[in-house]
Amino acid sequence: MNIWIAIGVTAVGCYAVKLLGLLVPAGALERPLVKRLAALLPVALLAALTAQQTFADGHALVVDARVAGVAAAAVALVLRAPFLVVVAAAVVVTAGVRALGG
Repeated sequence: MNIWIAIGVTAVGCYAVKLLGLLVPAGALERPLVKRLAALLPVALLAALTAQQTFADGHALVVDARVAGVAAAAVALVLRAPFLVVVAAAVVVTAGVRALGG
């Protein structure tokens, strides 16, 4: 029963956030600061999620093959590689480190 209560509360919360977004006046959304934050916030959230998924395992800090994969992706990005090459580099390096026992 607790799961259904959590699902219901989450659904109501999501609807309330969406409704709140619709109630914001258009003039407030046209401000330069708001536009800049709206452009940068998804990037910051994605970076935080990537860092959390790479370096954390529960409550512990972990350095394993995932770190090598992210490092390889970062190098590919610095070298201006296409997106698919960046992803492939991360996958290959992570799999290689895991195959070598890391």
